[in-house]
Amino acid sequence: MSSTRFVATRIGAVLTIGRLAATAGVTVRTVRHYHQVGLLPEPERDASGYRRYPAQAAIDLIRIRTLADAGVPLSRIDALLHAPPAEFATAISDIDTELQRKIDQLAEYRHRIAELASGESLFLPAEVVTLLDRMRGLGIGEQRVRLERDAWILLQALDADKIPQRIREKNAEFDDPQTTRLYRAVDESVDWHPDDPRLDRLIDDLDAWEIVHTRGITRSTDLVADRISQSSPAWQRIVEALIHRAEQRARGT
Repeated sequence: MSSTRFVATRIGAVLTIGRLAATAGVTVRTVRHYHQVGLLPEPERDASGYRRYPAQAAIDLIRIRTLADAGVPLSRIDALLHAPPAEFATAISDIDTELQRKIDQLAEYRHRIAELASGESLFLPAEVVTLLDRMRGLGIGEQRVRLERDAWILLQALDADKIPQRIREKNAEFDDPQTTRLYRAVDESVDWHPDDPRLDRLIDDLDAWEIVHTRGITRSTDLVADRISQSSPAWQRIVEALIHRAEQRARGT
């Protein structure tokens, strides 16, 4: 073999499978997989027992990896590798268009995921979110705020037209220091024993508040959310006492 021919041969096929894989940024196992599925020709071993790959193999492997990373099925990649330049260019343009569609879709998903972190604003009007934040700022417990939030969600689903008027009513309530004080007092009582003497004073305060505001049984128990009253013996006692007193007044006794 002449020295010129020897140099040409060395230049034409100098990459071991390890170097080929590293050049394309894949593993040797991936290269062997591409051999098995017929995407990348496997060269014969040389006299030293090694498989030597030409530069074209590196080009093809990079193309295969890039297309596979873009989600192109291996069966289509094989066709693209053997396609005429114009057909290959058209196919690449189509793949790019599909990738852009997916990018836009993922961007929308990211936007929606970010909204999840924004709490109530994902599913409630801004005015309601402001009201809930006002409750927190007034020192009303998060458990009570969550119940209030759930009530707004139900109202929005069942009778959204009532929301503006209800917001005005709730803000008017929180403009009243006595009402705010009772909200906080009821929060504090949720874990009290039902025989705690402090409940007697709280029931009296709630009943007096009801008489002054003359809003009926349903409003008098609004400060003591029914759902928590089922799991709080103290709140259950408050609800029962307020209803009993209201019924007595209704009967004039």
